[in-house]
Amino acid sequence: MRAVTWHGRRDVRVEDVPDPTIQEPNDAIIRVTSSGLCGSDLHLYETLGPFMGEGDVLGHEPMGIVEEVGSEVGGLAVGDRVVIPFQICCGSCWMCDQGLYTQCETTQVRDQGMGAALFGFSKLYGEVPGGQAEYLRVPQAQFMPIKVPSGPPDERFLFLSDVLPTAWQSVVYADVPKDGTLLILGLGPIGDMASRIAVNRGLRVIGVDRVPERLARVAARGAEVIDLSAVDDVGEEVRSRTQGRGADAVIDAVGMEAHGSPVAEAGQRLFNVLPKRLTAPLMSKVGLDRMAAIYTAIDAVRRGGTISLIGVYGGQTDPMPMLTLFDKQIQLRMGQANVKRWVDDIMPLLVDDADPLGTEDFATHRVPLDQAPTAYENFQKKQDGTIKVVFSPH
Repeated sequence: MRAVTWHGRRDVRVEDVPDPTIQEPNDAIIRVTSSGLCGSDLHLYETLGPFMGEGDVLGHEPMGIVEEVGSEVGGLAVGDRVVIPFQICCGSCWMCDQGLYTQCETTQVRDQGMGAALFGFSKLYGEVPGGQAEYLRVPQAQFMPIKVPSGPPDERFLFLSDVLPTAWQSVVYADVPKDGTLLILGLGPIGDMASRIAVNRGLRVIGVDRVPERLARVAARGAEVIDLSAVDDVGEEVRSRTQGRGADAVIDAVGMEAHGSPVAEAGQRLFNVLPKRLTAPLMSKVGLDRMAAIYTAIDAVRRGGTISLIGVYGGQTDPMPMLTLFDKQIQLRMGQANVKRWVDDIMPLLVDDADPLGTEDFATHRVPLDQAPTAYENFQKKQDGTIKVVFSPH
């Protein structure tokens, strides 16, 4: 089959790889009909090279049609239309029983000290072949797949794999009080969708970014915006709009993106040219993350407010302003989205003919799988209006 594979920093290729096969009785094989390109994929493209293997198949936002099932997959049948969550979880361990599917005890990557295995996401998370491919092996298929109805286009349901539950969890964790203000830092796919969810809930939303297309999309759906290139101090601008207090809650949807931090970007480049046996252990311990977003969140949130951190951070020794966090009595919530915990809450909005979250026009680009290298480059460089890419593998 054809698949998107990793070969180095900013080097992804589409090539032939072996077809997936049933390996365990609770496996399934799906024919992928759509697969998203996520901001997290750019971490692999740009910064997490030390944890990648040559030829790793990328992607963790797939949906498709069940082609083959193992003998222990329960009610899943050939021909079912399904969305596959980005994390692999069993649904029956203690952690899954708590709704903490990203901490699944059956699939935890214990040799790396990490949580549940993820599709297409490096040795840190199990090095499981991903979904930017024509076919995908789905472990734990007795629980994992989300069945969706036939009829609406893929885009109506595709984002259940990651974008929707990730954005939904970030808004839930933000716990904005009635008539409160939610500040969202970063208006890529997750920040954009979080804004849509929050506006749909009747919240006042202020979104922050520097990319004109992102700002325009969020403003068009009812949020206020702050253009980073037009203000000197985000915190002061937010306070000027909130009676001098700051936002009731802040979602950091940026994470460890290197752009704008010359020191971090230089460090990440260095890591990618040194031998992996030296850089992987070092990167697990030494913080090279861009910390500007979380510092901005701490500054812009009001005293007694909440920060919901949904952007991915990867370093271990980044300095945190603990005095300020403590003095301002800030609540901090974070973590990978527990996808299946939120599906029942989200689904009514997806089967609503009005499509209140605008899922069908959420993607800015739908391209054949063979155009993946160009799509990655455009997404990473924020060019050609690229905000959300969906691949068509067939």
